[in-house]
Amino acid sequence: MSGDSVVVGSFVAADYLVFALMLLVSAAVGVYYAWTDRGQQSSGDFLMGGRRLTALPVSLSLTASFMSAITVLSNPAEVYRYGANIGYYALSYIFTMVVTSEVFLPVFYRLAITSTYEYLELRFNRATRLLGTFLFIIQTILYTGIVIYAPALALNQVCLKASPPPLSAVTGMDLWGAVVSTGVVCTFYCTMGGLKAVVWTDVFQVGLWLGVMVAGFLSVIIQSVVVQGGVLPIISDSQQGGRLTFGRAFVWISIYGINQAQVQRYISCKSLTHARLSLYINLLGLWSILLCSVFAGMCLFSVYKNCDPWTAGLVSAPDQLMPYLVMDILRDYPGLPGLFVAAAYSGSLSTVSSSINALAAVTVEDLIKPYTDMSEKHLSWISKGLSIMFGIVCIGMAGLASVMGGILQAVISIFGIIGGPLLGVFTLGILCPFANSKGALSGLVSGLVVSLWVGIGAQIYPPPPEMSRPLSLTTEGCNFSTTGRFNWTSTAPPTQSTPITTVPVDGKPVLADNWYSLSYLYFSPIGTIIAISVGLLVSLMTGGRKLKVESRLTLMKEDTTVYHLFKFFKDRVTSQSEKLEMTGDRDKKIGSSNPAFCDVELDLTKSSIPT
Repeated sequence: MSGDSVVVGSFVAADYLVFALMLLVSAAVGVYYAWTDRGQQSSGDFLMGGRRLTALPVSLSLTASFMSAITVLSNPAEVYRYGANIGYYALSYIFTMVVTSEVFLPVFYRLAITSTYEYLELRFNRATRLLGTFLFIIQTILYTGIVIYAPALALNQVCLKASPPPLSAVTGMDLWGAVVSTGVVCTFYCTMGGLKAVVWTDVFQVGLWLGVMVAGFLSVIIQSVVVQGGVLPIISDSQQGGRLTFGRAFVWISIYGINQAQVQRYISCKSLTHARLSLYINLLGLWSILLCSVFAGMCLFSVYKNCDPWTAGLVSAPDQLMPYLVMDILRDYPGLPGLFVAAAYSGSLSTVSSSINALAAVTVEDLIKPYTDMSEKHLSWISKGLSIMFGIVCIGMAGLASVMGGILQAVISIFGIIGGPLLGVFTLGILCPFANSKGALSGLVSGLVVSLWVGIGAQIYPPPPEMSRPLSLTTEGCNFSTTGRFNWTSTAPPTQSTPITTVPVDGKPVLADNWYSLSYLYFSPIGTIIAISVGLLVSLMTGGRKLKVESRLTLMKEDTTVYHLFKFFKDRVTSQSEKLEMTGDRDKKIGSSNPAFCDVELDLTKSSIPT
């Protein structure tokens, strides 16, 4: 290598060993539970784990599913570029768990359904169910392709540009080799063991994942603190650089409330209480990972505040910033870079396997079972075959993810465009007794059309640079003359980015600078609001007020925790009041002050009065 070459680092044997052990143990756990449940004969056992799961494993599985490599790679990069807005996800998580637990979970659990979209037929009609199923399949395949691609990106080459051409790599592993290995491992144990193998593999993985991911984040955070001279300089740099501003998020209700991959697991719990507990225990895991990822983004900015690798062209995408930092500051600690990559990879294994299982479930329950008369054994084999097929399809979709730009924005855009209208139609069914099938179908289609309109328009007519550019980033502190390693920590003061002016483009739609420039975070609420509004309006215009809906298909007051808490305290007050009245009457009529006698009487009284 020439003297002016620049090498940030690459995997050594210890890194490969850490990574390989994670992959091997994950597959082994899945195979073990597949073997112990080899006698399962029905599709219900395969897809729902026999509905005998408990809160703790399900909560760990839920935590693992929707964080994955997106958290490890994209959240810190988002904080680095746009500030800590995603920190407010912590508040949205609380709202999400409460709404899911109190509104959607009781209805789905009472109906004992396997596919979430079965509810749409019970409440509305088959056309609504089929459209919902089709949209879910498209959404999940696209999402899973991104999840497979994301950790592979962490293993792939990161272009390092100085004066000479790109000369180095993060790990040297082949991108598509990593993509295929992810899909194959997930498909293998998901096909063998069904939902129970998925959940119990997640239990191991989330233990490994929380340990490895937190350890992976902490290894980066601790070394960044050492390099920058403490925690306070990092916070100060982030404050001065505008990285401690915050914003909001909405998309999570559509994920936890109605998404098959999530619903399928918590309604497989053995009781409603276990299902509710799984959601709230899961909340703690989400908070811990979010906190680590936000602070990692602050560390990223503090280290590179004077020399931005992305602006300098040293990485080819913002999502490669965290792997670049890892190899830059941890290259002298063999095994720690492998720990970070294992963190990105382990969560993705969980996400992909649960998505594949959910895809198989909705296909069997919504597209095969209603139209055939197969035995449960045959349906179980078909479920396994579908798991293989969807695994292959998702691997193929990873190719699309490679051209979708920022991973986090791509994921939220997909869930917003498709998940928002679906959330709207489920909300109509559960909370609006007068909503009918015409209103539901019209609302779903309208919400989807408007969401696609905004989403596609934003791609064709992206917002002007002044609305979408990151916060100030600079390369003034870069020292490209250093051989063997860049001088990232130059003391040159950061400079503000030069304002970018735009030239109006002839023929550009009037809506381009307003409607199409909406943040991708608004795609979901737009779809939800349109679906509910149109659904209500059409229902009222087509005789919805006369509709008689079975009470089990809508939310009842008995479904809510508030009702049971009120009833509990009311019964306690009533019980205490009756007890005092009976004691007073007995003293007046009997007149006995014998403590032994009274104790016996009190015991009998307690046993006869419900509490």
